[in-house]
Amino acid sequence: MVTVSVATLTHRRRSSERDPDAATGGVYPGPVMSGESLYPRLEPLLAQVQKPIQYVGGELNAQVKAWDDVAVHWALMYPDAYEVGLPNQGLMILYEVLNERPDALAERTYAVWPDLAALMREAGVGQFTVDAHRAVRDFDVLGVSFATELGYTNLLEALDLAGVPLHATDRDESHPVVVAGGHAAFNPEPIADFVDCAVLGDGEQAVGDITDVVAAWKQQGRPGGREELLARLARVDGVYVPRFYAVSYGPDGAIAAVTRTRADVPARVGKRTVMDLDEWPYPKTPLVPLAESVHERMSVEIFRGCTRGCRFCQAGMITRPVRERTITGIGSMVDQGLRATGYEEVGLLSLSSADHSEIGQVAKELADRYEGTNTGLSLPSTRVDAFNVTLANELSRNGRRSGLTFAPEGGSERIRRVINKTVSKEDLVATVTTAYANGWQQVKLYFMCGLPTETDEDVLEIAELAVEVIRAGREASGRKDIRCTVSIGGFVPKPHTPFQWAAQASAETIDHRLRVLRQAINADRRIGRSIGLRYHDGKPGVIEGLLSRGDRRVGRVIERVWREGGRFDGWSEHFSFERWTAAAGAELAPFGVDLDWFTTRERTQDEVLPWDHLDSGLDKEWLWDDWQDALSEEEVADCRWTPCYDCGVCPTNGTEIQIGPTGRSLLPLTVVGR
Repeated sequence: MVTVSVATLTHRRRSSERDPDAATGGVYPGPVMSGESLYPRLEPLLAQVQKPIQYVGGELNAQVKAWDDVAVHWALMYPDAYEVGLPNQGLMILYEVLNERPDALAERTYAVWPDLAALMREAGVGQFTVDAHRAVRDFDVLGVSFATELGYTNLLEALDLAGVPLHATDRDESHPVVVAGGHAAFNPEPIADFVDCAVLGDGEQAVGDITDVVAAWKQQGRPGGREELLARLARVDGVYVPRFYAVSYGPDGAIAAVTRTRADVPARVGKRTVMDLDEWPYPKTPLVPLAESVHERMSVEIFRGCTRGCRFCQAGMITRPVRERTITGIGSMVDQGLRATGYEEVGLLSLSSADHSEIGQVAKELADRYEGTNTGLSLPSTRVDAFNVTLANELSRNGRRSGLTFAPEGGSERIRRVINKTVSKEDLVATVTTAYANGWQQVKLYFMCGLPTETDEDVLEIAELAVEVIRAGREASGRKDIRCTVSIGGFVPKPHTPFQWAAQASAETIDHRLRVLRQAINADRRIGRSIGLRYHDGKPGVIEGLLSRGDRRVGRVIERVWREGGRFDGWSEHFSFERWTAAAGAELAPFGVDLDWFTTRERTQDEVLPWDHLDSGLDKEWLWDDWQDALSEEEVADCRWTPCYDCGVCPTNGTEIQIGPTGRSLLPLTVVGR
């Protein structure tokens, strides 16, 4: 048995490479007072870059607090471009929650595009916040929210630009504590070298507890240095500190065990779950971007969690149980948010928004309230079995009638049984036909390719379905100009799902199936010209698969990719499959594993998975049984409406499903003036 800790890996890497800061030209900001603005140095650089407005701050509802008036300073980072990161609900919520505290402040920072990053290194300007342009290095905590693993290289770039050592073991009490959060934090092992902590689950209460710990440690004179601070944080519910857990590997390359190195930290770290969402009505004053962003709307999370049981869906699994916001809570948030922003569209967000027990009433009463104001409502996507024309009409009553999006996910009924997203072809065609007959001209259908047990025939049924949708829609609407867009994403197995044991399809398999699907759609041009096909090749998904199910050894790959220029890997124009495969080949070979070992290999039931010591509440035996049900093409019901089927979440976390109907109403109605 071979035991390799984070510190050991770091030592081996350091002994065989140049000084890391010399290798990258790390930015160490010049002499400035703690909390001082870097803007005087930054401003001359902005005239030389694209989209400089994304770096200037000053958005509507942004907050800047006096540095010396608070005890704890947070820099919150979304590790992607401003246009992607600013609308992120999670970051916006934590920004408000922290800034409401009199003893804390929070500012935002985003990934810097390479053109500005090069100029910053030349000018000695460090990674900065967009609110007050303070140096990220000056903050007590750097919280990074990962929606996808492809943001890992952007974290390393930000740390380097900030002048913060890449490796957690090289930091002292003068450096910010680097905290990872978001869905990708449920397996932070690939970035265990680079983060000090990871928060599992909901962050609203966790950031408050972290703030309390940091404030007390500072007030007491920083006893025990950084090690003691991290030990205190490791005892906060939902906070995982990788340095206090050692990983050993067996001769086959798999993990033999993960053991804690201190008796005062938990053997397993459980997730945080916020109950009663009405008590957390955030964001109250959403940020309004200065530059173009991916979502130009005000959004309200109408419920959190999902128990539909889609086996591919990590978000649905790790956010259980379902917790609905009440109709009055939703109405209050919509009212306050619109007043604070001036937006004309409200997104009603959740993993499956049409499943809210009072969604029909929510839509109708909001549409009544904003009658004549051009304030439209939208759902991100609608389940086929939850759609009805009445709901759709209410959503579009005051705003523009945009297209409808449905997500069957699997092309054939067989594969939909495998993934536990059962909807018949007849129901799907009937639903979409009803939409066309009622005036919608555009429908988008979302599918995945590369699902477990999938064959070419399963994928080809996507083409048959799209053709039938167009034919039925033309007949129902009497129009020839209707459109159906088929959007395909490559399936990536994720931790804490029944598919965490599955073999991932290779990039070649994905590309082959997309090729035959395109040919099938274009076989009849009379129909094919009304069907749009959008997809990405299979290569980025393979790297996402490496990062999502990787262990600590994958950190060496991430660092090498970043050192060789990897940035913005979620953007096709910046992503290099060759760079990733070369780095994986070089860095993983000494351990006797490779890229395929982490991706296209099926795991066995008794294998120790890198995230087994991180508890999402789901019983591992239940996940395995559900994986076997998937292979047998057996379905599992939604436990909101059926007896509990023992996934483990509620008893493990002391939680319960919270759903309506509440019997409440937005009445008495106050109609907003035209």
